[in-house]
Amino acid sequence: MPVLSSEQVRRAAERFDEAERSRRQVRPLTFDFPDMDMADSHAVQDAWIAMKVARGAKIRGRKVGLTSKAMQRAMNIGEPDYGTLLDDMFFEDGAEIEAASFLDPRMEVEIAFVLDRPLAGANVTVEEALAATRAVHPSLELIAARSFRVDPETGRARTVIDTIADNAASAGVVLGGRGFDPSQIDLPWAGGILYRNGEVEETGLAAGVLGHPANGVCWLARRFAAHGIALESGDVILSGSFTQPVQARPGDEFLADFGPLGRLECRFT
Repeated sequence: MPVLSSEQVRRAAERFDEAERSRRQVRPLTFDFPDMDMADSHAVQDAWIAMKVARGAKIRGRKVGLTSKAMQRAMNIGEPDYGTLLDDMFFEDGAEIEAASFLDPRMEVEIAFVLDRPLAGANVTVEEALAATRAVHPSLELIAARSFRVDPETGRARTVIDTIADNAASAGVVLGGRGFDPSQIDLPWAGGILYRNGEVEETGLAAGVLGHPANGVCWLARRFAAHGIALESGDVILSGSFTQPVQARPGDEFLADFGPLGRLECRFT
């Protein structure tokens, strides 16, 4: 049962919004509301996204996070989360990105699914998710932390409830321009090598995402089904990272090599 009142949800959303706009991290919500639950965190995320939409942003898709053991170990969190992708989060391949615009920015390697028709239901299968997919694209996700991942005063780590409220740390997407028919790719074996400044920082296979990256899409569809919500045609769905995040600093140049799926690049200024 939700713990936060509607007024507390609104103030929490404003807290994240101010942290992002002022570029100053805040304490995780669970430090102030230790009994808050998933419903509270989803309510805060929804309220924050609604604020951005009211200012003119448009919802372009969703992300699933913490689907791989690599990411769960890196974030000290044991279950997936999800966030919302807005149109102003997307960057072109080769983009220059201002590092100072983001709080503790890091980069992850992912497979993105672009849906061709709505996907909904509590029992969605991999086959149904693939059939609903127009194309898969190589992608890089830029994550940020509006609340501290580890509180500097206490050393306590935030929980999955905190990350959901923080829009699952979602901050940006570099999406590959060329899409691929998912039926023509052995997706669990799709791999990526992430270079920072010419050095290999992370490698991985998409099987790291719950055994098959489409399972990330299924997990999201099932989670939304409980709220009567469908993933929509045209949505971009980030299925989850299969590498650990790599810190992005001013001057860093990133190259993600997906082999037959192509390469993506970006640079932080």
